[in-house]
Amino acid sequence: MKKSTIWYLTIIMALTFMGLLYVQIMYMNNMKKMRDDQFAEGVKRSLYAVTTRLEQDETKHFLEEDMASMETRFYPRTNSDGSVDINNKFTSSEGINYDLTLKMNVDRRNGGNRQSMRELMHGKYIYQKGLLDEVILSIINQSSNRPITERADSAEVSRYLRSELDNNGLSLPFEFAVANRVGAIVYRSAGYHPSLHDDSGMFVQTLFPNDPKNKMYYLKVYFPTKSDYIFDSIRFMIPSFIFTFILLVTFVCTIILAFRQKKLTEMKNDFINNMTHEFKTPISTISLAAQMLNDNAVLKSPAMLGHISTVINDETKRLRFQVEKVLQMSMFDRQKSTLRLQDVDANVLIANITTTFKLKVEKYGGHIETILGAREATVNVDEMHFTNVIFNLLDNAVKYRREEVPLQLIVETKNVKAHSQERFQVTVSDNGQGIRREDLKKIFEKFYRVSTGNRHDVKGFGLGLAYVKKMVGELGGEISVESEFNTGTKFIITLPITKN
Repeated sequence: MKKSTIWYLTIIMALTFMGLLYVQIMYMNNMKKMRDDQFAEGVKRSLYAVTTRLEQDETKHFLEEDMASMETRFYPRTNSDGSVDINNKFTSSEGINYDLTLKMNVDRRNGGNRQSMRELMHGKYIYQKGLLDEVILSIINQSSNRPITERADSAEVSRYLRSELDNNGLSLPFEFAVANRVGAIVYRSAGYHPSLHDDSGMFVQTLFPNDPKNKMYYLKVYFPTKSDYIFDSIRFMIPSFIFTFILLVTFVCTIILAFRQKKLTEMKNDFINNMTHEFKTPISTISLAAQMLNDNAVLKSPAMLGHISTVINDETKRLRFQVEKVLQMSMFDRQKSTLRLQDVDANVLIANITTTFKLKVEKYGGHIETILGAREATVNVDEMHFTNVIFNLLDNAVKYRREEVPLQLIVETKNVKAHSQERFQVTVSDNGQGIRREDLKKIFEKFYRVSTGNRHDVKGFGLGLAYVKKMVGELGGEISVESEFNTGTKFIITLPITKN
């Protein structure tokens, strides 16, 4: 798959996920707004019903008082002579008070006058009905003079609120208070704290709206758990967000794996190209030497035969070494390597390695310096693999030298403190091309080479440093690198010391 195709798929999927998240968020916002509106509407209906019930209670209170007064005034009182007095007090539309007393004789032995009494009471009822408007006006004028704590008892208000809210399906706790027109609290519930409440969540209803404006009182209600109530109603949306998030994570992981696979494919292609070139040279040399052996003149010259034999042997070793490096990395990927560990003097081993490598360094006009400063140098390693590790580092220094500057190689050993223990450290420093900062984290990856593609100015498969890191880890050590481009590179290997 082309890299551009992966990018196109990534953009399309990213836009799709963004659209899906946008739709879900908008749906949740609309759902929350709808629930808020439904909640507010239910609370307003409940508060209106509470004020209506309080007005009905007050009207009932005044009517009961008026009925008691009427019973006292209109119930006939019997005198000693058998007559009855009927008193009537009323106020005319002009505001004049009248007191009317009627005296009647009643024969107890016959019910003749009972019909007259019944007719009198009926007439009084008709008269009283005619004065109903004036009575209602009187109730309204007198009611505003009563204390608000009597007109709207806190216990009754709380009971009415609970009842009406339950009727509207709002079974959640609430706090309330009654305040006058300037905001002063007359009484409140125990959990009502105005300073902690959000004004947007406060619901206000006028109590007794027919009262004069200067005597107005207001019922304020707040719901501490409103947010939880609204959230519970839209909680069913959470699983959809979780599934979307899982899909998003899966998509991101898939894209990352696709890019890594693409990168690995490119690295393997580079590896194949480099391997082909690396194998082509020794094969061509061996083939040429074999052709020379068919020449009779060469066969008659012992010196030439010896030279051709040496070339074939060297190129065969070179070819075998490249094959072994590939096989070693393949083995390390599958299982833990089998090492022949033994205690060796690292100072002596490194001295032998640098002595052998000295000829190759001087061939390119360079110089190698060995500083054996470690007092304790006994380490438990596989001698062959440890030798290959140092050889690989030295070989890289020669490969990545700068043509305009004579190569300077320094191999130094010393003892250092690490993890509260004394350890052996070997440092390989050079003044070569150096490594760019962006490449430092990748140089130990398999197949990775700073120079990639079909460039063959520096030979190799990109396996050397991967092999070095793998082997140092197998030997219980650590490796790090310090480098500056166009200045040089320093590899630092730290190994545990074996104390006899």
